[in-house]
Formats: sequence, C-alpha cells, structure tokens
Amino acid sequence: MSHFSQPARETSLLPVILAGATVLLVVHALGRFIFTPLLPYLVADEQFTAGFGAALATWNYLGYLMGALLAIKWHRVDHIKRLLPAFLAVHVITTLVMTQTDQPTLMIFSRWLNGVANGVVFVQAPALILEWLVLRNRASMSGLVYIGVGVGLLLSSGLVSGTADWLAGAERWWPAALVSIPLAWWGVRHLIRLDVPVRMNDNTGKVPDTSPLLDRASIPLFLSYAGAGLGYILPMTFLPLLANLSLPDEHWLLDGTWLIVALATIPAPWIWNRLGATIGDLPALRINFAIQLVGVLAAILWQSPTGLVLCAALVGGTFLGTVLLTQRIGRALHPHQGPRLSAAMVALYGFTQMVGPWLTKQWLEGGGTLVSAFGIGVAALAFGLLFAFFVPKPEAWHSKA
Repeated sequence: MSHFSQPARETSLLPVILAGATVLLVVHALGRFIFTPLLPYLVADEQFTAGFGAALATWNYLGYLMGALLAIKWHRVDHIKRLLPAFLAVHVITTLVMTQTDQPTLMIFSRWLNGVANGVVFVQAPALILEWLVLRNRASMSGLVYIGVGVGLLLSSGLVSGTADWLAGAERWWPAALVSIPLAWWGVRHLIRLDVPVRMNDNTGKVPDTSPLLDRASIPLFLSYAGAGLGYILPMTFLPLLANLSLPDEHWLLDGTWLIVALATIPAPWIWNRLGATIGDLPALRINFAIQLVGVLAAILWQSPTGLVLCAALVGGTFLGTVLLTQRIGRALHPHQGPRLSAAMVALYGFTQMVGPWLTKQWLEGGGTLVSAFGIGVAALAFGLLFAFFVPKPEAWHSKA
C-alpha cells in the first residue's frame, strides 16, 4: 500500500508555487540580477573599477555554471531536500560577506560561491516542485515558479535605488542580505516538506528503469536550448549599452529599456505556462523562439526607440517562457530523468550565457559594431528554432519505445 498522501486540492498548490517563486527570487534576483543596478553605484563609490566589476560578474556566471553541474550529480529528491537549505544559507552568508569587505580576492570568492548556490537552487527548486506537481497531474502549473524572477528584477532595482542616497560602497549589499534572510527561510521551509517519493536504488546504487540522458529525442532539445541561451543573453547584457550608443542624452530609454524588460518578464511565465497547457509545450516553444528572434532582429533593423522597445518587450516577455517550456518538454520525454535533465539543461544554458559576451567582445575587438553583434543572437535563435522542429512530441516518442 502506498504511504503517500492523496493529491492535494487546487487551493493547496498556491503556497508551493509561491515558495518556489520566492527562493528563485532570492538566489536569482537578489543574488545575480541585483548586481546590474548596483554596479554603477559601486564604481562611483570607487569601491572598484568597471573592469573589476565585469570580472566579478564573470566569476558569478562561472559559479552558476558549476552549481548547475553539481546539481546533475545531486539530482535525487533526498539530495534536493538536504541541499536546498544549505545552498540558500550559502547565498545569505556570501551576500553578508559582500557587506563587510573591499578586499578583491574575498569579493571574487564570495561572488563565485554565490553563483554556485544560485545554480544549484535554480535547478533543484523547480525540479522538486515539478516532480510534486506531476504526482498530482498538475505539471502544467510548474512554469509559474519563474514569476519570482520577474518580480525580483523590479524588487532588486527598487532596493538599490531606494537606498542609494544613504548607503555607500559595501554597505549597498545590506538590503539584499536582509531581505534574503526571511524570504529564503519561508520558501525553503515549505519546499522541504513536500511529499515526493524518493526513487529506490538497486544494489548497484543506480536508479532502475531510467532512460539515457542523451538520445535522439533529447539531443535536439539540448541544441535548441543552447541557441536560446546564446540568443537571449546578448540583448539582456548589452541592450542598455546599445540604447546609450543610439539615443541622445537624457532620453527616457537610457534607463527605460531595463524597466521594459522587467515589466515584460513578470507576466511572461503565466502567459507561456497557459499557452503551453492550451496548445502543447512544443508548439508553444516554437512560437516563443520566433517571437524572441523578431525581438533581437528589431534592434538591428530599427536602430531607434522603436527597435529598442520591441527588443526589450519581446525578449523580456519570452526568455523565461523558453526556460519553463523546455524544462517541461524534457521531463515529458524522460520522466525518470527529470531533475538530472533539468540540471544538464541549466548547465548548458549557463555555458552559453558565458560564451555570448565573449563572442561579442571578440567581434567588437575585430572591428564590428554592437548593433551587428546582435546578429550573433539572431543566428543563435534561428539555430534554436530550427532544432525545436526536430524535437519529437513526447507522446509520439513514447509510443515508439
């Protein structure tokens, strides 16, 4: 007889979704994205140079990639329930360290370790919730946890600008640290209580009845996701800079492009979650790629406020949809590899996010312009869209097995 509880009622899903959204807000917004609005203030305070700030961001991205790789190994439910509290604590501790130091090596180590925590939690929390929802036949709601990222973009910006006049230097990290503590505690307290079965190992230590991580179904999905990661990171990194190069001084879009991205990001998980549930995740993913491609292309074709607004709105309104749809498709193709497949995809996404700025740097140093560098993003998204058509429908794939 099963010892697991019966499927929860509809109303009991909300605290779980909110808990997942909260921990993603903590590690991804108060960990990674808050550094974007903080950077100009920290440079103006002469805590460090813009070049060192770029190095800190790179170390944080590297940590994120390494955290996702660790999550491939620590993918079981029992692993997740032990490690989520630990890595949320790492996030809080490393953020507190940033409030206390001007020492370059310690700042680099803290931002790297914070990235590791971000990578692990960003994989494990949605994966755990997805497994819990699958047991209740509510997998279509899993994408709603990513709303926390969009809300976090606005929150992180508000925390920085709202305290800009009375904090300086390392003190500017205090709002992120203080807000992280109660949010992390509340979110993880709900997640570690989720009733999800731990798959029993056989006597070799392996999980029985699994499918390969890479096969004819998942390889096109991985390639498609690689195109998504490379395609979205260019406008998300360089769109404000492009606005500064293209528009006159004092134009509202100099700061407004990032605000448009943030506002477009907030409803995006709900929109793509609903569309995927209505027409199917795979058709929705193809539409998502097409819209995102048009957004990046707009910045190239219309080097004007119109092009910048379209790019900010269309990319901001799609990139989280790419994440949640791809994760669900992967889980549907390989049900026994859910958390492990999710971790591998996030690791690949993290790698392409590091490659994008590097390729742009090489392009600019070779004499190219920033506008033409956006062509790399267009090509990457076209690549991703192409391979999305080679991903089989999960039901068709399983019928052949």
